[in-house]
Amino acid sequence: MPAVLLNNVDHRDLRVAVGHHARYGDAINQTRVFPAEFEELQRDYAILLRRDDAGQFLATVLLGLDADENLFLDGERWDARYVPATRARGPFSIGVDASGEPMIHVEDDHPRIDAGGMPVFREHGGNAPLLDHVSAMLQRIYTGLQDEQALYAAWSDAGLLTPATLQLEVAEGRRYNLPDHWTIDGERLAALDGATLQRLHARDHLRTAIWVASSLGNIRHLIDRKLIAERDG
Repeated sequence: MPAVLLNNVDHRDLRVAVGHHARYGDAINQTRVFPAEFEELQRDYAILLRRDDAGQFLATVLLGLDADENLFLDGERWDARYVPATRARGPFSIGVDASGEPMIHVEDDHPRIDAGGMPVFREHGGNAPLLDHVSAMLQRIYTGLQDEQALYAAWSDAGLLTPATLQLEVAEGRRYNLPDHWTIDGERLAALDGATLQRLHARDHLRTAIWVASSLGNIRHLIDRKLIAERDG
């Protein structure tokens, strides 16, 4: 069923399950992310870029190494300080009305729609805390879709983007190869001249590059999660 416009009349009794589980589509080994969340993401995840079918860059974070593996899932809990917006938005999405104004839509048949879940609207009117949180996540997605290509073009123009084939040694003799990714070249970032640094900083493109570069250290933590999951599984 296509998403419909959310409103407090038709959806006044709508409730949404807020946990995380494979039944909600969370058993995935990477998910799409957006620049407005890079600061939070870089504390827990490795942020990588890849090209879509049209050749444009998009950002993802690694959640697992095998297919349908999310090493941040712990029962029905997401084990990280921040849940990516694409996983936190639940059954909600952004659509635009006839005037081009962004509006929240909901999938009425989404598996998170649950009479025992959290309310979307308050009993006597107004948004419940769940909808306020979802609105913030959708705003990050919406602004990211508008702004991300300019950011990645700026990085490319500055010579910061470099192809990366990740070869992850999980155990002796067992390696995962993750091709066709791109990242920020740390050496090139450190060697930028003053004019380029000023240009990137003025457009707020510098600190996001630093966050992406620093996030690669989380690959080691992902491998540790993999080893713990195999030991305990």
